[in-house]
Parts: sequence; C-alpha cells; structure tokens
Amino acid sequence: MKQVFKRPEALIDVPFHFCPGCHHGIVHRLVAECIDRYGLREKTIGVASVGCSVFLYDYFYVDVVEAPHGRAAAVATGVKRACPESFVFTYQGDGDLAAIGTAEIIHAANRGELLTVVFVNNAVFGMTGGQMAPTTLAGQETTTTPSGRETVTNGFPIKMAELLSVLPGTTFVARAAVNNPKNLMRAKKLLRKAFEVQTNNQGFGFVEFLSACPTNWKMSPDQANKWVAEEMIPYFPLGIFKGETV
Repeated sequence: MKQVFKRPEALIDVPFHFCPGCHHGIVHRLVAECIDRYGLREKTIGVASVGCSVFLYDYFYVDVVEAPHGRAAAVATGVKRACPESFVFTYQGDGDLAAIGTAEIIHAANRGELLTVVFVNNAVFGMTGGQMAPTTLAGQETTTTPSGRETVTNGFPIKMAELLSVLPGTTFVARAAVNNPKNLMRAKKLLRKAFEVQTNNQGFGFVEFLSACPTNWKMSPDQANKWVAEEMIPYFPLGIFKGETV
C-alpha cells in the first residue's frame, strides 16, 4: 500500500508533551512541513519562547536557541544578524509575545527584521495555569478572572496581527486557525507564504494561529474546537492583514 501521509523529516519522532486537544502539535507539524518543503533543515535556527513551546528543541531536527521570557524576537534579531545566511524563526505564545514580549515584537517588526514569527494564541497563559493573557476575550473566565475578563479594569484583548500590520517594517501578516480541516489547509498556505518572505529576503513575516487550550479552558477537545470557531474567530478574524494573497 502506498503511504500518502508521513511524519515530516524535520520533526523528531518522539511524543509531544502537550495536553490532549492542544493545537501546538498541529502547528509544530506545519512548521516542520515548511522546513522540509523549502529544504531549510540544515540552515534553520529556531528561537523558542518560555511557555508551552519551551521544549521546541526536543521536537525539531534544527538548531534551537532558548530565549528569556518575551525576548524571542530580540534574540532572533541577534541570531539573524550574526548568521545572515540562516533561516530564523521564533515560536511564541500569547503570554510571551503579547505580554512581556510586546516591546520586542513591535520593534523587531517595525525594523523589518528578516524573521518569520509563529505566534500561537490560545487566549490564556497556558503553561502556568490558565491566567488571563492580553488576548483573553471579554467575559472569558480564567484563574485570575473567575467572573470573566472585565474590559473596564483589564482592557480589551489585543489583536496582534492587526497591530503589527500597520507597521511599515512588516511584509506579511496573517491570522489562521487549525480547528478544522478547512482552516488547517488555509493555515498551511499562510505559513508557507511567511517562510517565502524570508527565503526571498523580502522582510518580516508573521502568522498568528488561534489555538485551543482544553485543559485551561476546562473543556473537551471537541468543545474547545467549537469555542475557537464561535468565540475566538469572531473577535480575531482570519485572513491576511498585510501582504500578497495566497
């Protein structure tokens, strides 16, 4: 029988540590598929954030640098400037990129650094117990907002894709989801484009992935996928906010 689906060569054959129903594993696979597609494995350097993606180096057959919390974009800037022939990507969650790392990502994007940023938004601080994040939706219950996020005291959820898209240094900015096959296939195309932006020396590429966190949301995987569709996507619309269509 012909094999039509297999593990990407850039992805190490080990079990993920992610919770059941978490979308990090799917996004990892998409990143690995892009590395394989463009023949980048021997020249790729990943920069991992602090959070659920902290063990990035355990899953990819590429060099990985572990950045301090929130500093992945700054570390990646140094890596790319020191090794300009390398393909450099960051992999960051919303608690990392949109909270403690807000300054780093904004200034890296505004400078037009030749980087590819993979941003996984699950609307909570996942690794530390489900606290409110900058992307937590209004009314959403978390361990630090048990009655739901109140915008009067906590502000509004930050739309990072829209925010970065207005900066002159960004080349490609998009938001995707992987909660169903249709969205997953679209997400794959958007990530490929972000990779091409760097490989073609065109500038800064950014793809935000809306991701489920069943454990901290206290939902089943099916319920979490439904919540992405019914609650997250209406507030965080999918699509390309800057750059060529794909």
